[in-house]
Amino acid sequence: MALSPFRSQIILDTGISLGDEGKGRLIPEVIEELSQAGKRVGAITKVNGGANSGHSVGGMKLNLFPAGVVCTEVPSLSIGSGVVADPRKFRWEAGYIELHKHSVRNRLLIDERTMISDLTHRLLDLSWEHYRSTILGEEKRGSTGRGISPAFGDETAHNPLYYFEFLKSKEAFAKRMKGRIDRALATIQHVCQVDPDTWNAFFETLTTAECRANAETIEAGVFSKEEFDFTAFKGSEPFTLNLDHFVDTYWAAGQEFAANIGNVREATLDLLARGEYIIAEFGQAFWLDKRFGFAPNVTASHTVAPEFFLSIGIPLQVVHTFGVCKAYDTKVGTHTFVCQIDPQHPLSKKLSQIEFGVSTGRQRMVGWYDAVEKGDAIRYGGCQDLMINKLDPLSYDPHGEWNGGELLICTGYKTPDGTLIKHVPRDAAIHATLQPVYRQLAGWSEDISSVRTFDNLPLAAKRYVAAMVKHTLEVAFGDDSNAWPSNIPQLRYIGVGPEPSQIIKDSPTVQELIKLA
Repeated sequence: MALSPFRSQIILDTGISLGDEGKGRLIPEVIEELSQAGKRVGAITKVNGGANSGHSVGGMKLNLFPAGVVCTEVPSLSIGSGVVADPRKFRWEAGYIELHKHSVRNRLLIDERTMISDLTHRLLDLSWEHYRSTILGEEKRGSTGRGISPAFGDETAHNPLYYFEFLKSKEAFAKRMKGRIDRALATIQHVCQVDPDTWNAFFETLTTAECRANAETIEAGVFSKEEFDFTAFKGSEPFTLNLDHFVDTYWAAGQEFAANIGNVREATLDLLARGEYIIAEFGQAFWLDKRFGFAPNVTASHTVAPEFFLSIGIPLQVVHTFGVCKAYDTKVGTHTFVCQIDPQHPLSKKLSQIEFGVSTGRQRMVGWYDAVEKGDAIRYGGCQDLMINKLDPLSYDPHGEWNGGELLICTGYKTPDGTLIKHVPRDAAIHATLQPVYRQLAGWSEDISSVRTFDNLPLAAKRYVAAMVKHTLEVAFGDDSNAWPSNIPQLRYIGVGPEPSQIIKDSPTVQELIKLA
């Protein structure tokens, strides 16, 4: 299939699963395609979330910066106002990126209304987990501990600090920050009911986590271990902080990036007026949206396409949206996972060896491809193109346990009374009662990592891809493909390996795939 032109200068990179779909690897493909058409990408923009989302790209694991840092031909990396960002994390990650020989500081533009997150939010994050598990006896949510939910909570409680605070006086910043600290400490002690021993342990937890996350830059001498010693922020008594050290540290981190603070909305409008393209990177995915996704989750931001306009602050206009997913499912967290594969299944064991969270290193649970979740994400979130990643790990492993067997695709759910439904219930209690209805498809033994054309895929792999698309779009638009709208999403890219070159770009049209399925 010849690739159709993008319908807008604004290209949105969104997930239609539960995150971890490999959205970062879409960026170089889009840039290359536009370049071949004589078009220029002027900015890659981070839209939502904070340092809780992760991208693996160019041999790096990134959290706060867009994955587009590896695309050196793009002059601007912008951070929207829908992001919460710790200036110390900008410092640490910039050092890490520069260690990998990519320029970043001269391209970074942080919107002046981007919200500041800091240590108080991380302490609150740990405190709320403690409260849920110890005081209420509930299951922990599995937070990254990066303070994202509490930081967004400051926005809704009318207590945000914005990056423009770093352009004012240090005295004004200190006054605002000390008010934030006072509120956080009172909440930790009196609402979350943290005990002194647990309070002290929080600082050790954060120190250990950041030393592990920044081990490469520590070893290279970019930063010393003392840079990540959170115990230096502790006060002389439990539930106190060293206020002067806190303010000095965060003010210094903010000043390091003061020259990068500006007006992303004006920069975006200027680029569009010049005919340049903008690629918007979304963290997490549709089913982790704080309003429309599965509960409970700790994403705390909006992960759906309209958030671009709320984060950047420009008028609504036509966009071109990608819906990105994997050829199987993964999940972390405590919400329902209908299609989880038995951990003892040979394929589950194989996939578990490669599925770890970028931000936390946690083992991801793995599952069969759920066409219902993805179909609903397309129905309500919308997209023009699809990208399916990680088809290659489904190949049989001649040297492992996964050396033969069927692949499953979830095409619907059954309720306890046997009723078949083909949409995700909005009531979490109902969702937890459902059983998947699967279609079985043959697997394949060939290594497909070097395949670059759809025709050269094994027949079983082609039929599996076709079935994923068919059943996903049936959920989105109905079982009768003849009644589908004319502008249904097309399968634009198939990922068959982690490298940018490991992409298939000539998938048949959806109509042809339906016949093959």
